Amino acid sequence: MRRVKAGFSRFLDRPATVDISRYEGLLTSIEWREKKVSDLSDEELTEAAGKLRRDGDAAGFDEKELVELCAIAREAAKRALDERPYDVQLLGAMELLAGHVVQMATGEGKTLAGAIAAAGYALQGKAVHVMSVNDYLAQRDAGWMGPVYELLGVSVGWVSQTSSQDERRAAYAADVTYGSVSEIGFDVLRDRLATSVDDMVGREPDVVIVDEADSVLIDEAKVPLVLAGSSDEGQSDPEVAKIVRTLKPGQHYEKDEDGRNAWLTGRGAKVVEKSLGGVDLYSGEHSDRLAAVNAALHAHALLERDVDYIVRDGKVHLINSSRGRIALRQRWPDGLQAAVEAKERLRPTESGEVLDSISVQGLIGRYKTVCGMTGTAVAVSEQLREFYELRVAVIPPNTPCVREDEDDRLYDTVENKEAAIVREIAAVHKTGRPILIGTRDVAESERLAKLLDEADVPCVVLNAKNDAQEAAIVAEAGAYDAVTVSTQMAGRGTDIRLGGKKRDDGDKDRDAEEHDKVADLGGLLVIGTGRYPSSRLDDQLRGRSGRQGDPGGSIMFASLGDDQVIQYAPDATAGAEPDDDEDEGRLADPTSKRFVDHAQKVAEGVQLEIHRNTWRYTRLIEHQRRALLEHRDELLTTDLAATELAALCAERWEELSDELDEKVLEEAARQIMLYHLDQRWTEHLAFLADVRETIHLRALAKETPIDEFHRTAIPEFRKMPDEISERAVETFSEIEIGPDGVDLAEGGLRRPSSTWTYMVHDNPFDTDAEQALQRVRAMIKKVKGASRR
Repeated sequence: MRRVKAGFSRFLDRPATVDISRYEGLLTSIEWREKKVSDLSDEELTEAAGKLRRDGDAAGFDEKELVELCAIAREAAKRALDERPYDVQLLGAMELLAGHVVQMATGEGKTLAGAIAAAGYALQGKAVHVMSVNDYLAQRDAGWMGPVYELLGVSVGWVSQTSSQDERRAAYAADVTYGSVSEIGFDVLRDRLATSVDDMVGREPDVVIVDEADSVLIDEAKVPLVLAGSSDEGQSDPEVAKIVRTLKPGQHYEKDEDGRNAWLTGRGAKVVEKSLGGVDLYSGEHSDRLAAVNAALHAHALLERDVDYIVRDGKVHLINSSRGRIALRQRWPDGLQAAVEAKERLRPTESGEVLDSISVQGLIGRYKTVCGMTGTAVAVSEQLREFYELRVAVIPPNTPCVREDEDDRLYDTVENKEAAIVREIAAVHKTGRPILIGTRDVAESERLAKLLDEADVPCVVLNAKNDAQEAAIVAEAGAYDAVTVSTQMAGRGTDIRLGGKKRDDGDKDRDAEEHDKVADLGGLLVIGTGRYPSSRLDDQLRGRSGRQGDPGGSIMFASLGDDQVIQYAPDATAGAEPDDDEDEGRLADPTSKRFVDHAQKVAEGVQLEIHRNTWRYTRLIEHQRRALLEHRDELLTTDLAATELAALCAERWEELSDELDEKVLEEAARQIMLYHLDQRWTEHLAFLADVRETIHLRALAKETPIDEFHRTAIPEFRKMPDEISERAVETFSEIEIGPDGVDLAEGGLRRPSSTWTYMVHDNPFDTDAEQALQRVRAMIKKVKGASRR
């Protein structure tokens, strides 16, 4: 066993971290001022906070103002929450106000630190967004911190997927707005499609405080936010799905070792062609059938139910792999979505076209000030600096961590590993010690729950199928005798208190009794069922135990048969021999452990390359999007459209001016120009998607794909202004404009009747991920070769 070290000084020499000593020197002054502030009435406290309020263009707080803010906020938290913020929470708040990413351990009070910082920015006259990983946390934290904000004279609101237009508008009008990264991002995209200023819900933001910053800024950044609009009834191909369902791996199709691509063998192609009536799949005439077959094969061979998606209420629901939750209102691009629906024998949903998209980097780039907080920032400090120019401030824990982390337990096969996990859980459960088991997907969580049931160990399962009960399940995970199985604990956000959540009747003695009862057993035991694709996620799981100086422990299990090991260290099983007869299949040799470590490092490298690749391609698109948006805002808020069309269609404009009021006429010109700008941008995105899907072929000609992408995308974008004007002139010349304005739909120019979002992971028909893997493997091979020499 190894005890976690309490000191964090070893991190401070990292190039991307900052020295926190400047703010440590203010703590004594804050405590002295706090004694004076405590004599104020609630009204006087609010008035004192109001004296800090200033215009939004002013500079940040000086040291005297920081001391005042922290003293007032500490007193407000004491009165509103019955919680006096620790010094480390005030340090965290001050580092957030300095524009840094703060690393604070789980249970150290990041939510309150973030609220103090948000209030500080709001009092500086800034519009503040607190961005979280999901709707639940946004709503919970806005409500929880609401009384603190009220005492500080700061308004607060929140948005979620269920918020109405009016609710969104009110939330964004508040000083501080809480929301998930996706919901705030989609509101930005939806506002971009507004045809009237009155239809917009947001306002220009100044500051974003990102909760679970590594999850949002690193993990989520590989998935662009894509808004799609309905176009027509979805088209699935049940016949193709039925044929593909009969194909056998290795005989009719092959998969690459990474499970990212699948293709027909020669024999498989013949079977499919014969089943489709003797067609030639590879002729231009049947290219649409080939696309359908490829999509069906991907759905059949590479996407697994209860891992990549679940089926509920007759619909396919995607699972967000980084959160272990259902990705509501998200779907794959149409061909693949329809193929999965056909695979599951479901009615196809309507298809659509991409209206707009924005990357997480592009979304974050809208803010003048960016800061954040998480328990595991140092592990990605270099990436935060590379992609966002952010530095990390490491805040020491209020109470040293005494959690005991065991060395990994390694097994030869998945079956032996899971049997060992069940034995360990059953043995610990007999003592009453609570256990939290972190799994990697829905299927694994349900398989393990079944094994525990067979071993007479009752458990509660938290996965994408019941994530609505998340808070209640997680809050009780530290109760005596509790066994909780969860997928993707990272970003779940709810504190795990020893003894379970506090009693509703306020019986503090009973709460303390329950806490001590579990603490005497060693506290919460965290068990990991396998290595995550990042050691940072392993650390986040471990961090669920040992909060605020509580006792706790963790054990990580792994096997040479785990998917990650097979995928990234395929030679791992060579020479591995179990050497523990009592613990069947357990491996103790250092070589096997190195294979597991190696597989995780390669997985981390691949994810980093995919992130870099996403940014390389989307950076240009973000630049083009901003330029287009500036022009669109001008069309929306001025008479530019009328001026342009009056000049280009002078005769038609004069004719209509004699019949219509100048204001209906200006609005008609605005609607026509906005429609064609939006439509041309949609076409541009589709064009870029086609270029991106085939760009890897250019690498075969020794050309740099990203340079080729730029050479193709830039001239295409430059055509847009003239083409938009030409289309607008044609419409203005032909469409009927009356006293009630213009009816674009009547003229055949229809906007989408509904919108949804696409889940775009690694493009299944692209090879970026494979190229990334090859680059990482080549780099590792080169390093190994150099070390041998």
